[in-house]
Amino acid sequence: MPLERLTIIGAGLLGGSIGLAAQACGLAKRVAALVRRPESVADCQSLGIADEVTLDPAAAVGNADLVVLCTPISGMTGLAKRILPHIKPGTVLTDVGSTKRQLVAELTPLCAETGAHFVGSHPMAGSEQTGPAAARADLFDKAACVVTPTDGTNADALATVSAFWTSLGSRPVEMSPALHDRLVARCSHLPHLLASALAGSVLDSAHGKQQVQLCSTGFRDMTRLAIGSPVMWRDIVGSNREDILTAIDEFAKELGQLRRLIAGDSPEAIEAWLQHAKVMRDNWGGSVAND
Repeated sequence: MPLERLTIIGAGLLGGSIGLAAQACGLAKRVAALVRRPESVADCQSLGIADEVTLDPAAAVGNADLVVLCTPISGMTGLAKRILPHIKPGTVLTDVGSTKRQLVAELTPLCAETGAHFVGSHPMAGSEQTGPAAARADLFDKAACVVTPTDGTNADALATVSAFWTSLGSRPVEMSPALHDRLVARCSHLPHLLASALAGSVLDSAHGKQQVQLCSTGFRDMTRLAIGSPVMWRDIVGSNREDILTAIDEFAKELGQLRRLIAGDSPEAIEAWLQHAKVMRDNWGGSVAND
């Protein structure tokens, strides 16, 4: 799906990786990136993230065939309002946001008013690292990418977005915005919050210095996600509150069952519980990318 011009709004880990991947596979004749800070222009240019890096929204999106919003969720609607007056009719917009229901509801009519088309998407790929220096051209290889059309989504725009993610190496999976938010609350949002809770609980200074000295590989791996951006995750929690609360309640129920098994001092029951979890994890195999 050759594009004349692809524009990335925000060139951090995901936006920067899109730029690198798009250039590596020849997806667009020209890749442009819009950034917020003057120092980011030089950073992105030195890393080869885009052919053009600018602070000017009009220059970034003018004549773009596809625009990808790669900023924190809380700022996407306001940003869309800024760039839409400069976008030609028929331009397709998509995003990389970790929640979809609120964003799709807000951006779909905004884009339609200007003759553009919005199709929500969320690549299930990422890292606790941030910034353009963390970007990788292979970040999306074999990763699932959720695409969230609605009943009113333009068919050609949907095809463009699906082909875009396929070209970057990912596997598009279509589902409704509501289903997406419910599922990622369990498999993406809950793990991050649990990692943060575990880090906060275990590393509490009330436990003394020796507690920290004993934290090793297992603790490091379990809490890796807690390193992620608090601002980004604040926005995710705020835009998917009810589904996250449900996921927490489900997990609390499972943890309560484990507590009862341990309190009951039944080695056989505890082993069965652990074996069940091991089998499910082994069968899954970790075939999708990190998020």
